[in-house]
Amino acid sequence: MQDFNWDEFENGTVANISKEELDKAYDETLNKVADHQVVEGKVISVDKKEVVVNIGYKSDGIIPAGEFRYNPELKEGDVVEVYVETAEDKKGQLVLSHKKARLSKAWDRVNEALEAQEIVQGYIKCRTKGGMIVDVFGIEAFLPGSQIDVHPIRDYDQFVGKTMEFKVVKINQEFRNVVVSHKALIEQELEAQKQEIISKLEKGQILEGTVKNITSYGVFVDLGGVDGLIHITDLSWGRVDDPKKVVELDQKINVVILDFDEEKKRIALGLKQLTPHPWDALDANLKVGDHIKGKVVVIADYGAFVEVQPGVEGLIHVSEMSWSQHLRSAQEFMKVGDEVEAVILTLDREERKMSLGIKQLKEDPWEAIEVKFPVGSKHTAKVRNFTNFGVFVELEEGVDGLIHISDLSWTKKVKHPSEFTKVGEQIDVIVLDIDKENRRLSLGHKQLEENPWDVFEAKYTVGSVHTGKITEVLEKGAVVSLEENVEGFATPKHLVKEDGSQAQQGEELEFKVIEFNKDSKRIILSHSRTFEDPKREEKAAAKKTRAAKKDDTPKIENVAASTTLGDLDVLANLKAQMEKGE
Repeated sequence: MQDFNWDEFENGTVANISKEELDKAYDETLNKVADHQVVEGKVISVDKKEVVVNIGYKSDGIIPAGEFRYNPELKEGDVVEVYVETAEDKKGQLVLSHKKARLSKAWDRVNEALEAQEIVQGYIKCRTKGGMIVDVFGIEAFLPGSQIDVHPIRDYDQFVGKTMEFKVVKINQEFRNVVVSHKALIEQELEAQKQEIISKLEKGQILEGTVKNITSYGVFVDLGGVDGLIHITDLSWGRVDDPKKVVELDQKINVVILDFDEEKKRIALGLKQLTPHPWDALDANLKVGDHIKGKVVVIADYGAFVEVQPGVEGLIHVSEMSWSQHLRSAQEFMKVGDEVEAVILTLDREERKMSLGIKQLKEDPWEAIEVKFPVGSKHTAKVRNFTNFGVFVELEEGVDGLIHISDLSWTKKVKHPSEFTKVGEQIDVIVLDIDKENRRLSLGHKQLEENPWDVFEAKYTVGSVHTGKITEVLEKGAVVSLEENVEGFATPKHLVKEDGSQAQQGEELEFKVIEFNKDSKRIILSHSRTFEDPKREEKAAAKKTRAAKKDDTPKIENVAASTTLGDLDVLANLKAQMEKGE
């Protein structure tokens, strides 16, 4: 440079070459750059704010560093694609964009990546509903939360701003939506590890693992590349209502392999199996008939499970909760968490089963039933339920009886017990019979009163007339209510009124008793006979009067008048014989 003649250059001549020729020669050494094209450039410098790129043009382009966030490893000398916004702006500056260069080729590249199952780099820009937004080749792709890692992610924000490797798993060509996955890459790496681990597994093998996830049905444990499940029933010998009470996330625990499926890659693990079974530690002196205390841990309609010590439970069937024969639910007697005392009814240490009872803590009321409820004794009972043939009542807990429908009332014809009483009501009864063997009491209600049919027999004699009200009309006749709550029955022909019309329900009329049967408690009535019989009697009386008047007329002794045709024939014959004899 010392030999360079600056004066000649200033004057426009260098070695007899003009300045115009030099400018032309210089321009020919530069790339021809057109606006809106994508070219490659070399990174000249990188700092926090900008990246300077040389594309072989007379000036370098400056690109904001933010356009290279997806590539934090960018350094001087790297070759990058850039989009020429303009070769010269108003200030004569070359304006480049790396983002637009990526976008122009991004869609082709992302489709190629999906087809070739290529691993791509992406920059996680921000969180969104259900996952993250990732910059891939300048395209905003969606990373579902479930596809970030093989482990459940509790803190999504820790990934924002990171550049990671991804696999393109889905593209919607119509809407140009791209879905990527980081989990798919991890799974590929783990697959080989899983296969190797599973091939070495053996039932009964004890391994150390890390609690990976806790669900309502069990715990997933990472065994170093492959997961196994401890079902909730295999966490503890006792009942577990929440696995979180037994283990916690990221806790290291020892587990035993219970079973595994190489094809489905499922591994069943156990935790409780590493400790002795609680039944083995149960008091050896416990026997049937002993009293034992425990806590209700599970309850169902058919009974309650009572934990007498951790891992050892007994069942109290609902039939062993009360001496009552009624079908009831166990919830009526106890609830989860109750401390109860019970009697051991059965104990099978080999099968690890125990049945308990609480009704045995009270005396069986049927042991002395004849003493407390002797035949003929009167009591107040509670109506429990109905059948077509009677009412079941409860005299006390465990002591039930039946009032037959025929023993409800002396006078009222009860078609169904619900007409007479209601469930839950109190009813007075008298003990008629005791069947101790079958635990049955025959009860009566009407027997609390004297039999009114003894009185009715004298009052409702055949032929007597009474006022009655038609309470019900049936096909075969009508029910008629009389005094003393007694009912009678009249057939349709006996319901005809004097004007020829038929008596209707609700009418109050005179009725004549035409039949009375004390044994069957039946009174047959007739309204028609109340006016028909007097007419018949009146006609009969008139006829009798006419006959009496006829009998009082004086009789004339007249032989001829009293002679019959037969007599005339005899006389004629006699006369003929006399004439012949003469």
